[in-house]
Amino acid sequence: MVSTPESLPGPAAGPRRRPGFVLAPFTHHRAREAGIGRRALESPEFRMLLRGIYVSAAVTVDARVEAQAALLAARDGAFVTHQTAARLWGGVVPHSPALHVGVGRGTRRARRRDLVVHESSRTPWTFRTLRVTSPLDTFLDLATSLHLVDLVILGDSLVRRERFTPVELVRHCAGATGRGVRVARRAAGLVRAGVDSPMETRSRMLRVLSGLPELETDIRFSDAHGRLLRRLDAGDRATRTAVEYDGRQHIEREQAWEADIGRREEFEDEEWRIITLVSRDIYASPEATVDRLRRIFRKRGIPLGRPSEEWRRHFPGRS
Repeated sequence: MVSTPESLPGPAAGPRRRPGFVLAPFTHHRAREAGIGRRALESPEFRMLLRGIYVSAAVTVDARVEAQAALLAARDGAFVTHQTAARLWGGVVPHSPALHVGVGRGTRRARRRDLVVHESSRTPWTFRTLRVTSPLDTFLDLATSLHLVDLVILGDSLVRRERFTPVELVRHCAGATGRGVRVARRAAGLVRAGVDSPMETRSRMLRVLSGLPELETDIRFSDAHGRLLRRLDAGDRATRTAVEYDGRQHIEREQAWEADIGRREEFEDEEWRIITLVSRDIYASPEATVDRLRRIFRKRGIPLGRPSEEWRRHFPGRS
């Protein structure tokens, strides 16, 4: 946290020298003590994070700043939880319009529209100087509100950030009790290492929930010295069939496009069949994608599981 004064942009009359605490979230009361009036707080010089909680407009509001603001608005002893904790740990979660903190059971909770205060028996950790639920407990807490696919996306993203391993997550959920534990256990069993993006997770979950083979995640090809040469999102080595998600809506650089063509030709030389999915295959036409994958897998000799319609609840598609 910055504690030295900084020169910040001021009104048209010229720049003002503000105290250094404005570079972290601060209360309306603290501002008045420092001589910063309501008119100044409502000017473009500052940004309101929560009711009565402000920060300098020069500050980039990230997960840590949001967590600081949440703890400042809550009572002493609070700790960051749920979506706010997940973002602080670097996890991927759906947007929440409110910030989330927890307090011990039996503790009087503040009532605010912009801050959800949960009664919690969790033992908080300290991360980046802030009190927060552990990554494993954060996953369990969010199992009470997230759907299966979003929970697996969270798990994959936290594994990628090395907050826990899939084995640790499965073990933690197996020993848990309470609300959300069933979906937590199922999601934990579907979390994988080596996933680069939420859309890779969605592609995998579309296969799993439709009864198609999951395939091996994060297939890597290295040279004799162990240097990584190529990588595939998911595939079946025996039949040399792979599924890749391409998040680019258009080719931005000719050099990247040419490199991708060369990479694909190398796989084709080795008789790999690469199925490329894009955003519309997941969001707009999942049924056509499931039929397409089933047809190609069957032709390539990949054993198919029993078809399931569960995917329809999580991938509704759109016209």
